[in-house]
Amino acid sequence: MQLEPPTAPRIVLVPPAVNRHALGAAPAGFEFVVMPASIDDALPARVTNAEVLVVDWLHRDTVTSLIPRLGELRLVQSINAGVDWLVPLTTHTVLAGARGVHDVSVAEWVSAAVLTMTRDLPRYWDLQREQRLEHHQQQELAGAQVLIVGYGSIGAAVEARLTVFGTRFTRIALRDGFHNLDDLSELVGAADVVVNLLPSTPSTRGCFDDSVFARFRDGALFVNAGRGDAVHTAALLDHLTRGRIRAALDVTDPEPLPATHPLWTAPNVLITPHVAGDTDALLQRAYRFVAEQLDRYAAGRPLHNVVAGEY
Repeated sequence: MQLEPPTAPRIVLVPPAVNRHALGAAPAGFEFVVMPASIDDALPARVTNAEVLVVDWLHRDTVTSLIPRLGELRLVQSINAGVDWLVPLTTHTVLAGARGVHDVSVAEWVSAAVLTMTRDLPRYWDLQREQRLEHHQQQELAGAQVLIVGYGSIGAAVEARLTVFGTRFTRIALRDGFHNLDDLSELVGAADVVVNLLPSTPSTRGCFDDSVFARFRDGALFVNAGRGDAVHTAALLDHLTRGRIRAALDVTDPEPLPATHPLWTAPNVLITPHVAGDTDALLQRAYRFVAEQLDRYAAGRPLHNVVAGEY
């Protein structure tokens, strides 16, 4: 998609604590302005006149309140791969994601989670804290069947990393050329590991329900690095509690997970707080990508990763 060159003033709002060195210099005619950490009634004109907004997941509450007040806004550029929360906020402006930026970091987390749970390392961590030595038979990843649900650039990066362990793959994608979500119930039954990388859309929410978990093999591993709302949490909890399956979750529903939620104490589950993509190198890649997008925007060239149509 191509935008006409913008007119002055050219204000780019960036998140608080942005790494300005990594972002580089603003294109000619642009000025970087740090968005307020919270929104009050009196915003300066240099904020409300912004025509480009760079957003991240950490400041989503501020962004949600800010966008309706930006009358000159023309482009919202996310540094995150998932932009589902931004879609309803950007019906009158261009929205672009950061596809490709998170491939390495998320794929590393998925690979680490799969290996950790396959070799039952959480059990040995618990035993270590109790100063106990116990021997338990473990599984191997070699020869395992891995189903990647939501196969895209991150899924391809996961596959590249797990292939070296001798795994086999089946893929479900939201585009032609692969199995689709209608095949989910059938395909999970043949998988030793199911990796969810789906975005949050009307067609993906709740797709991992009780009927799907019931088709999992006993002892299968469910890894969620996509969106928490793809999962019926009560159904997952039931199958975990009964010892049928295991799980590694970087996202949950609800999120953040309340302190009293039973998932915290469920057996056979590893939980991390939506950090799969959060690495120091990730931020460097993200800001380099944003800098390139701004150069394209300033020159009126087509932008990468524009979200168009149904997300």
